[in-house]
Amino acid sequence: MRFRFPQRLNLVTTILWALRIVVVVLVLAGSWATLSKGLLQPDDWRDLVVYGVAQGSVYALIALGYTLVYGVLFMINFAHGDVFMSGAMTAFFVARSFGESGFINQNPIVALAIIFAVSMLTSMVVAIVLERIAYRPLRRAPRLVPLITAIGASLFISNSVRGLYGERVQPYPQVAALSGRMEILGIPILKTQVLVIVSAVVLMVALVYFVERTRTGRAMRAVSEDKDVAALMGINVDRIIVTTFAVGGLLAGAAGILYALIYGQVDWFMGFLPGIKAFTAAVLGGIGNIAGAMLGGLTLGVLENVGPQLLLGGAGVPSPNQLRDVIAFTVLVLVLIFRPNGILGSREPGK
Repeated sequence: MRFRFPQRLNLVTTILWALRIVVVVLVLAGSWATLSKGLLQPDDWRDLVVYGVAQGSVYALIALGYTLVYGVLFMINFAHGDVFMSGAMTAFFVARSFGESGFINQNPIVALAIIFAVSMLTSMVVAIVLERIAYRPLRRAPRLVPLITAIGASLFISNSVRGLYGERVQPYPQVAALSGRMEILGIPILKTQVLVIVSAVVLMVALVYFVERTRTGRAMRAVSEDKDVAALMGINVDRIIVTTFAVGGLLAGAAGILYALIYGQVDWFMGFLPGIKAFTAAVLGGIGNIAGAMLGGLTLGVLENVGPQLLLGGAGVPSPNQLRDVIAFTVLVLVLIFRPNGILGSREPGK
């Protein structure tokens, strides 16, 4: 009896290669149509890239929370977007108080430091409570159970914030010191974008140093390899896992303020789309890979801002910027089809 499975496998491979070719042709055709018509000037493309880097920096900080938890527990914490939202919403009331009193313009550095601290600490506490109540009892459960729990926890956090803080969109106070532009290497960049990019880079470098150079970071890496062996070596596994959630919460809280500075507003639903896009960034770079989360966030931010204009502008699509969410999730689908391990590769259980 003839075994035909390899032939079917070759057919699937052929179809995937055909899809790759179609995707490349569409990208090249759309880009050529846009660039040949000269719809945007070089300065416009530059601004789109800079804005994409700033937005991608926020995605990267949130994505690091996803990738840290996955790297240790091999689970997707879908409530992480709401951890990001809770810090920004709580810190809003501090920011509004500073804005009404004029303190935020009189002492912008101190005011922003306090706002960041409130947001980061709030998100950290929410992440720790989430781990202790929702995830720790399910640590030995099948992987689908924590995933369902994470979705329920996400709904619980978002609706709790909606009930406590209200459902209106809240405008973030303007910081006079961050208004206008500044030139870096001859490129004019908004001061808010400079703050976002610099803050994200500093936090990413600090995280890499923490994971690679500190004793707790080495313990985190040991737990991610094998929890049972790490426990036999004297590592407190529960404490390390809590620390992982706490670090992810701190980064998410910082991302919440940076997001508010970019968009100038916050609301109880603000964690949904950025959370999903940050997950997309983590998958794009390689889930469980810290460098991959950073690269994936920056790449997604640039693609989301440049992609609609580059691919759809020449086709006569009205308001292509409104389709940037489509670009983001198309990237997720294509990555899952063609490179499910991401750009830098993902960590898998037992590897």
